Order: sequence, then C-alpha cells, then structure tokens
Amino acid sequence: MLSCSSALFQRIAFKFMAPKLRPQRLHQIAETGTEQLVKKARTMSTESSMKDAFSTYADYLNNFNEKRERVVKASRDITMNSKKVIFQVHRLSKDNKEEVLEKAGKDLEAVRDQHFSRLMKELQGTDFWKLRRAYSPGVQEYIEAATFYKFCVSGTLCTLDEINATLLPLSDPSLEPLQINVLDYLLGLADLTGELMRMAIGRISDGEIEFAQRICQFVRQIHRELLLVVPKMDDSYDMKSKMEVMLQSVIKIENACFSVHVRGSEYIPLLGDDAPTSYLLGAADVE
Repeated sequence: MLSCSSALFQRIAFKFMAPKLRPQRLHQIAETGTEQLVKKARTMSTESSMKDAFSTYADYLNNFNEKRERVVKASRDITMNSKKVIFQVHRLSKDNKEEVLEKAGKDLEAVRDQHFSRLMKELQGTDFWKLRRAYSPGVQEYIEAATFYKFCVSGTLCTLDEINATLLPLSDPSLEPLQINVLDYLLGLADLTGELMRMAIGRISDGEIEFAQRICQFVRQIHRELLLVVPKMDDSYDMKSKMEVMLQSVIKIENACFSVHVRGSEYIPLLGDDAPTSYLLGAADVE
C-alpha cells in the first residue's frame, strides 16, 4: 500500500516539476526546423547548379581541345601540300615554264579546295581568333606558295585582299568568314624572299640573268617596305627575326648578280660554251 502511494506521488511530482514549453517557444522551434530544411534544400540546389556549370565548362573545353587537334592536323596538311607547290615552281626553267606553272596552279587550287576548306569548316564563326596559333604555320606556308606562284606567273605580288577573295567562296555565307590577318600575311611574305633567293641563284645558273635581276629588285622592294612597317608592330618577335633572314637573302641575291655583272667573262653560259663545268668561277659567296 505504501509502495503504491510512493509511486503515485513521484509521478505527480514529476508532472508538476517538468518544464512547460510555451506556445511561442514551440513556434520558434518549428520555424528553426523549417529554416534548416530550406537551407539544406538551397545548399543541395547550389551544389547541383555548380556541378551542372562545371560539367558544361568541361564539355566546352573537351570539344575545344578536340577541335584544336583537328585544326593542327589540317594546318600540317596545308603546310605539306603548300611545300609541294613551292617545289613544283622551283622546277621552272625557260624550256618548261608553261607546263610547270600549269601543274603548280592546279596543285595550289587543290590545297585551297581540299585542305583549306577543311580548316575553314573547323573555324566557322569566331573560333579562328582563339585558335590562330594552331593554324598560323599552315596559313603562312600557303601564303608563301601563293605569292611565289603569282610572282613567277606575272612578276607581281599577290596581295592579302586577293588571297582572302579566293578563300571567301569556301566560307558559310551565314557565318563570319575566315580572313587571313595581316600578321600571318607578312610572316608568309617574309618567307617568300628565301624562295626567291633560291630561284634567283638557279636562274643565274641557267643563264637567265634578267630574270634574276628582276627577282633582286622585287626582293629589295619588299625588304624596303617592311623596314618601315616592322618597327611599328607590337609583339612581333617572329617578324623581326625573319627580317634578319630576309636581309641575308637580299645580300646573297645582290652578290650573285654583282658577280655575274663584274666577272661576266668567267660565266661560261654567257660565252656560248655548252661544257657542263662551273657556272660561277670564284664566286664563293653564292649559295
């Protein structure tokens, strides 16, 4: 009997001693729980948005790198086939001029229609500014081949506008066309002088002195005009280094033409001798 009364008394005492939660406190607890749930949901949403954003960035970079590899491959193909055009033009002589230039013209068109068109498809829109370093070597080699061919055909310089005009039909009319920029054109033009120097030495060996002298005047004019432009160019280390090589080409052509003019009596083809002996006796500076 006493034990039952004691247990009943403890239950009654605990009931009165337990803290009572006020309605306001209950409301605050409910609000806190709701805020935590909202914050957790917001955090999950933010993490999901960041993952989606970085996934988008990763896809863009992967696609961009794949495109860059395709552009590099197209640039290499342009370089290789443009060199073939240059080698074809170097076979030029007074006996086969029309045949060699006709073959070189067809090869140049093939480079433009097959390989350059593939490059332009990869560079539709504004991507060609982002990937310039990837395709610039091929463009420079193509400019060198096109200008070299044009000089041997007409004795004039193929301008940047003329080259871009030939590339315009390859572009999508609805997108911004790929246009060769001035820097790549000048870099290719600087390489042209080296090929003209080799051509001049070869023409002198075949007795075509007038053609070699025209080449000398042409290369001099290019070098003189570029001397006015290059000092005003920013970040043109490649151009400045090529200007030094260009000067050496000019000197070699001048030395060869000077040797023929001064020591013409030692130049066997001019004397009417068909003996396959030395072309320029004592001209050590001719390479």
